[in-house]
Amino acid sequence: MQTKGLRMYAADDVRLEEFELPEMKEDEILIKIICDSVCMSTYKTVKQGERHKRVPSGISENPVIIGHEFAGDIIKVGSKWKDQFQPGDRFAQQPQIPGQLKTPGYSYPYYGGDTQYAIVPNEIIEKGCFLHNEGSYFEASIAEPVACCVAGFHTMFHSIPESYEHAYGNKPNGNLIIMGGCGPMGLAAISYALCTENKPKRVVVTDINDDRLTRAAQVIPVEEAHKKGIQLLYINTASMENQVEELIDLTDGHGYDDVFVFAPVQSMAEVGDQILADDGCLNIFAGPADSQFSGEVNLYNVHYSKHHYVGCTGSLVSDLQEVVEKASKGLMKPAVMITHIGGINAARDTTINLPSIPGGKKLLYMQIELPLTAIQDFRELGKTNSLFEKLADSCDAHNGLWNAEAEEILLKHFEK
Repeated sequence: MQTKGLRMYAADDVRLEEFELPEMKEDEILIKIICDSVCMSTYKTVKQGERHKRVPSGISENPVIIGHEFAGDIIKVGSKWKDQFQPGDRFAQQPQIPGQLKTPGYSYPYYGGDTQYAIVPNEIIEKGCFLHNEGSYFEASIAEPVACCVAGFHTMFHSIPESYEHAYGNKPNGNLIIMGGCGPMGLAAISYALCTENKPKRVVVTDINDDRLTRAAQVIPVEEAHKKGIQLLYINTASMENQVEELIDLTDGHGYDDVFVFAPVQSMAEVGDQILADDGCLNIFAGPADSQFSGEVNLYNVHYSKHHYVGCTGSLVSDLQEVVEKASKGLMKPAVMITHIGGINAARDTTINLPSIPGGKKLLYMQIELPLTAIQDFRELGKTNSLFEKLADSCDAHNGLWNAEAEEILLKHFEK
């Protein structure tokens, strides 16, 4: 069958085009992709082409479909999987496949997120990375980046008294700080911090931009955290004279049990080291582009104060399952990441220009054509366009966030 999608032929060479899918095999599944959220990793892949470790050689003749944060509907199921999946089911995808470098969005000619239809390979289904989705399409689409934040929490660890074992996860009833936390990934981390089983007593979020802090406080209000028994503080550190002292003062002198560094900035990481409490854990969450990225660590505190250091990338299937479950129950708000929507016609330009486009996550709907549009512009556009008027009303009713109702309005509009 024919499909339309965005394929990579070489570094900086991606093309939105129509192409033929092969006949589906009995151990495969045919899917219709509803949406894909554009990841910075995809931009990096396009810049590297075959130099990327997940991209196979020979893509000039056998291009790969890009995009790996996607969700949609099952269209046809091979006989091998008919007991587990049915046509009409919604799906979510865990792109990091255990035991292999090949992954959707990087490695497959007929499986990726930026296309209208695709074929799910048997190896991905066998490894449990093709999942049922009971919620909205967009929440399943952005479940993967949120799952990376969840993985960050699960990798934190603390000492167990009189034991050489460690307790994993953030410290219950502890002080937690998300430094540089008002970008899309930081917002996802805040949302998870408010619903994790290891409930902290205090969550401090820092940034140096008042506009980002204002939006963060709008979409995740301090009152929401207060209702859950958590003190949530948004802090602009740009005006602090002594950042270390003033951040520690917010914890009544205790320091932070869990520190997340959400920007690859040396000074930020070094402040994170200095504000750790005894038995505190610091997570260098943001992936640095510089292979020599480094900073000073107080080794005295490693010895006497049991300071711990971790880093993490990617997530497990269980992390993605947790996000899908929590989002479907309304415990998490993955939508805090999304600032723009668009159609398949916006896929190429959005991907290759991603670093220069302001805002958070860009969510693209593969079955429609729509320019990339900021949610904050819906109201103005709605003055002359009834679709955007309806979308603006829906988002305003959900604290300015993209939501399942808005998604349904959008999809039904284009069904006509």
